[in-house]
Amino acid sequence: MPDTPDKSDQAFRTIGELADELGLPQHILRYWETRFPQLRPLQRAGKRRYYRPADVALAKRIDQLLNREGYTIKGVQKLLSTRATTAAPAPAAAAVPDAGLIPELKRIRAMLADALAAA
Repeated sequence: MPDTPDKSDQAFRTIGELADELGLPQHILRYWETRFPQLRPLQRAGKRRYYRPADVALAKRIDQLLNREGYTIKGVQKLLSTRATTAAPAPAAAAVPDAGLIPELKRIRAMLADALAAA
């Protein structure tokens, strides 16, 4: 099932677009939202759901585990909850910038400040 050709990978997906991409009915995605607290799309007026790229990746992972690897709902819940607790510290460690990157960023900031002052 190919991605929507006119949308970026970083674009939000509607429930219909994600359902088509996964080859599943929309009610399955709504059901997964009740069973997997990690899957929380944005809901706008009229309860319209918008799935962020992280939500899309999670839905694909859930689909892979349930429909291709044979896990049960409870099995996937346990797997996702254990991975969430073990993977939580990793983003905090990645937030520290590389020491070699700081001088480059300072140079770019100075260049931008000069450009704004000249304008």
